[in-house]
Amino acid sequence: MAGMKRDPTVALIGDVVGSRIPDDRADVHARLEAALARVNAELAPQGPLWITAGDEYQAVFERVGDAIAATLRLRLALLPDLDVRHGLGWGEVTVLSETPRIEDGPGWWAARAGINRVAADADRASLSRVRTAFTVADGVDRRDAAAINAALLGRDGLVGAMSARSLSVLRGLLSGQTQREVAEAEGISASAVSQRVRNDGVALVIAIDEQLRGIE
Repeated sequence: MAGMKRDPTVALIGDVVGSRIPDDRADVHARLEAALARVNAELAPQGPLWITAGDEYQAVFERVGDAIAATLRLRLALLPDLDVRHGLGWGEVTVLSETPRIEDGPGWWAARAGINRVAADADRASLSRVRTAFTVADGVDRRDAAAINAALLGRDGLVGAMSARSLSVLRGLLSGQTQREVAEAEGISASAVSQRVRNDGVALVIAIDEQLRGIE
């Protein structure tokens, strides 16, 4: 129903920020579509991720933890050839029209402020690996926002520093594979996988992801 308001939810805005695929917009679009479909199937958010224009996409989640989990899985589905950034906004969302679906409201404004902040941080060497920001709409009480952003800084920094092989190991483990199964898929020894898990921040990212997924 047009004009319907929701209780505070998480609005997500994302876009592609880096590409190793020169001058092939069709390929970038196809990869993004495939990644969004994969994450939708895994997390099944209330409102599935959808492309809005060009390389920008959006979604609405009921839980903060689900939105945060989606941002990591989208990055891993696209790295190392493509990278994406995200703004997450906690606030009220208003449905203006059902056909076509048009939404507005403080949640979306907060998400836009978040992705703009990530874009601004890209010019600062100390924050250049940050790809996600969580912003709370004005007048909404969310006392864990600073802690959430601190965890996102650490998670994004670790992922941004990983090699293509370590990213693949992380991707496999988050999908439910064992270290032995990851080793077989990568064509390396189980010991080599174990070393990457310990030394390249893979275990830390998994632990951070597990903690963040529990946030309502």
